[in-house]
Amino acid sequence: MIYCVEDDDSIRDLMIYTLTASGYEAMGFAESGKFWKALKKKMPQLVLLDIMLPGEDGIAILKKLKASPLTAEIPVIMATAKGSEYDKVIGLDMGADDYLSKPFGMMEMISRIKAVLRRAAPKGKNETLSYGGIVMNKAKHQVTVNDQPVNLTLKEYEILKLFMENIGQVFTREQLLSTIWSNDFLGETRTVDVHIGTLRTKLGGAGSLIGTVRGVGYRMEEQSA
Repeated sequence: MIYCVEDDDSIRDLMIYTLTASGYEAMGFAESGKFWKALKKKMPQLVLLDIMLPGEDGIAILKKLKASPLTAEIPVIMATAKGSEYDKVIGLDMGADDYLSKPFGMMEMISRIKAVLRRAAPKGKNETLSYGGIVMNKAKHQVTVNDQPVNLTLKEYEILKLFMENIGQVFTREQLLSTIWSNDFLGETRTVDVHIGTLRTKLGGAGSLIGTVRGVGYRMEEQSA
């Protein structure tokens, strides 16, 4: 899935049409609000991001994407105004993977996308996380415990992934709420406790690896050698 954030309807429609014709799934967004909502439901392979947007601009969106552990690795191609070297430099410095100068051709767009996706393809050693009998295949979005499949919701999966990538690190409820549900989610820290509880239950005996740091939050416990 490729997300296109572009406020010009005709350009966005042409981008979506070209992507679909080239064999990609694609969704388009005219502004940041609907983009963030879609991101909570499904993570894309890549984001095509226009800099000049109404409200929250492309640079602000890029900054938020790269600041979150959940979205920092999503490749981003920025669309900049022709001759706007400053925007290109800022975008690349902030973690953009490539840029397209407007007006750009659709075949150039597809070529850039293919090149970025090749560079961003996960290496075999990074596709799987394994700890204490829990195995997470990130490429397939699957989790097993002692070789038995475990069905997790998206939020449970994201919490577990964050813990397994940061063994021993304590996350406060506020940090988890902000990271997993994003800053614009108007919820309570109790939401985190409920999801931690269901995650532990689904993991069975391995659920005890998720420890509570009283008065602080949660972490994946380090196992003694």
